[in-house]
Amino acid sequence: MSTSFQLPEGFLWGASTAAHQIEGMNVNSDFWAHEHSGLLTQRFREVSGDTCDSYHRWPEDMDLLAGFGFTDYRFSIEWARVEPAPGEFSNAEIAHYRRMVEGAIERGLRPLLTLHHFTVPRWFDEQGGWESEEAVELFGRFVEAAAPIFASNVDHICTINEPNMVARFAPVRKAALVRSDWEQSGTAGSDEATTVALIKAHRRAVEVIRRLTPHVKVGWSVAIANYHVVPGGEAKAAEMASDSRDVFVLAADGDDWIGVQAYTRAFVGPAGQLPVPEGAQKTLTGWEYYPQALGESIRTVARLVPETPIIVTENGIAESDDTRRIAYTSGALKGLRDAMVDGIDVRGYYHWSALDNYEWGSFVPTFGLIAVDRKTFVRTPKPSAAWLGAAGQSRSIDLISHDVMSESIV
Repeated sequence: MSTSFQLPEGFLWGASTAAHQIEGMNVNSDFWAHEHSGLLTQRFREVSGDTCDSYHRWPEDMDLLAGFGFTDYRFSIEWARVEPAPGEFSNAEIAHYRRMVEGAIERGLRPLLTLHHFTVPRWFDEQGGWESEEAVELFGRFVEAAAPIFASNVDHICTINEPNMVARFAPVRKAALVRSDWEQSGTAGSDEATTVALIKAHRRAVEVIRRLTPHVKVGWSVAIANYHVVPGGEAKAAEMASDSRDVFVLAADGDDWIGVQAYTRAFVGPAGQLPVPEGAQKTLTGWEYYPQALGESIRTVARLVPETPIIVTENGIAESDDTRRIAYTSGALKGLRDAMVDGIDVRGYYHWSALDNYEWGSFVPTFGLIAVDRKTFVRTPKPSAAWLGAAGQSRSIDLISHDVMSESIV
């Protein structure tokens, strides 16, 4: 059974990417250094290398998205390229990203720019990263230097992508730099100092953007984990939500918008997060196949910051079977539609990802609407690209009915 839902005029409809994951040869970044350190062999099973070579092939990528009917494209600016050494800004790289903005507009794609998508310059990491006393000022300086990129033809900026994940993995990364047991240290909680610094850095970036480009609507995106509670896990789930999610969502109160990024759910018992239930369908990342996550995440954020408009900046599935990608996305969009019908202010949807790319240690998890040959870089669109793009072109979402489980959710 299928139904149709008409998107409002001006609704953002696109796909997302991140510079390090698609550009290739991002040699001045911290992640490049970590990939090649030899210490994180369990975490980085493959190095990024050329990845999709989108640094050079971005016109083709934009042509494909526009051709399928997408009206928006979210991509990131690579800080390590713009400022490869402290205080040394590359006019050539600023011009490169400005050309991407202009190229998007020429193709009918509205750009949503992300200023920080996990990676930082190697020199920033080596001097203490987000725990450095200068971190907030340095990020603000970068945002100000990058302003020519978004001086015009950019209406939306995401300051920092998934700050809660950056904070969560800060202690993991520090431990892994002296030990190779990244996977074993993956249960570490959010780093408090990093959390404080990221929120301050976001506020500084918002101030800079509003001062230099007051026309831009600015926010940040948060990975929204919805915790399904088993008996006895209520207190632990509330603690986890407060520490790793809610503090970052609440920091967006007063912003022009907040980005919701949702993929799956997590079960929580008295001792913490539980494994994916036995027999549950899984994706290539090992996460549970759970399309209802998006609708739940939108409602969670709307409850926490009811006056802040929502943009879904990431939602997707790591899957080699594209028919399953379409089914998952249809189920996710049902949750988005139902939230909007109930009056929640959702302004846009960006699918993760436009391309099969480098997923922070491996090329195996394929999230893309478009496949990329890693040797020839030939792009091969999947049926999901045409299906999802057509929805943006017609402003009509065609949905497949999915049942929603009724459970205790934090």
